[in-house]
Amino acid sequence: MRGFAPEWRDVPHFVIGITKEIWEDRKIGSLRRRYADGLVVRSPASVVVDNSGVIAATMATLAELPDRELLGEDVIWCEDPEGATETSDAYLSSHRLLCTATHTHPGMYGAASGTRLRYRILADCAIRDDAVYDEWLVRDQSAIVRQMGLGVVDWTRDLIRREGGPDACVKPLTPDTDVAGPYDRHGNDSAWAQRLSDTLSSIMAADFDVIPRAYDRAAALHYAGGQEAEGWAEADRFWMGLRAAFPGAEFTIEHAVGRDDPLVPPRAAIGWSLHGTHSGWGRFGMPTGAEVYVMGITHAEFGPFGGGDPTIRREYTLIDETAIWKQILLQTGQHE
Repeated sequence: MRGFAPEWRDVPHFVIGITKEIWEDRKIGSLRRRYADGLVVRSPASVVVDNSGVIAATMATLAELPDRELLGEDVIWCEDPEGATETSDAYLSSHRLLCTATHTHPGMYGAASGTRLRYRILADCAIRDDAVYDEWLVRDQSAIVRQMGLGVVDWTRDLIRREGGPDACVKPLTPDTDVAGPYDRHGNDSAWAQRLSDTLSSIMAADFDVIPRAYDRAAALHYAGGQEAEGWAEADRFWMGLRAAFPGAEFTIEHAVGRDDPLVPPRAAIGWSLHGTHSGWGRFGMPTGAEVYVMGITHAEFGPFGGGDPTIRREYTLIDETAIWKQILLQTGQHE
C-alpha cells in the first residue's frame, strides 16, 4: 500500500483499524490525519464537510453512547488507479459494521434510556495518502429508534422540534444539499458487482420475478429497521415495499465493487440511490407527493447450493428510514 503507514498490511486492515482507533481507542484527534482536509461525509441525515465536523459528530455520539463498539464484519474493496498519485495508491472500500452500545446519556436519541442497542452501518470510503478523503455512510437509525421503544415517525417529528424546527433543523441529504466530493469513479468491473447490479436494477424495474432466480431459497436477509429474515418472500416484501412507495423514482447505481477472495464467498457491494416522488402506497404509508432522495447500500455474498448458478446466499441492505420520513414531514407540514 504505497503512501500508507507500514503498520497497515492491506485495505481491510486499514479501514477496520482506523475505525477502532477512533471510536474504541478514543483517539478522536487522529481524525485530523485519518480524514483528509476538505473531505465530504454524506449520510442520509446530513452532509458534513471537513474533518472538524466529523470530530464534533464523533464526540457527540460517544458522549451519548460511551461504550459503543464497532465490530467489522467485512470490507469489500477495489483498487482505484485513476485516483492514485505519484506518492500514493488509491482504493474504494465498502465496509460493514455491527455496532453495540448502551444509551446511557442524553443526546440525539433523547433522554438516557439505558437501552442496549445493536445495529449495523454500511459505508463506502475513498482512501489514499493514509486517509479517507470521501465517504458515503448509512446507519440503521430506525433500528436504534425501535429498540428504544419509540415510533420512527414520532421520533423524527420530535427530532425536527429539538433541532429548532423546520427552518433550523439539519437538512437530510438530497441533490440540493449534496456537495460534490473528489471521488467521481464508480468502483470496479467485477462480475460479482455486475451480477448484484443487474439484480437490483431488475427489482427497481419492477421485475420482481428475478428474486427466485437471483436469491437462494434460504437466503439470510438483513434489512433496515434491524429486520432479520430469510427467503424469497421476505426479500420480495422488503424491496416491493420500498419500490412501491416511490414507483416513478429514478434508480441510480453510484458505486459497484466486487471481490473473489480465498476462504470467503464471492461478494459485492453496491451504493445506490432513489430520487423521486412519494406517490405510491408502500413502506412509507399513504402517498404524500413529497420529493424524496433515498441513499442505500447493499452487500451480498454469493454461492452455489444444490447445483445451478451461484445465487445470493446472504444480503445486507440499509436505508435510513428516519431521513426519508424527515423529508416527507418537512415537505408536507406534518412536522408539528
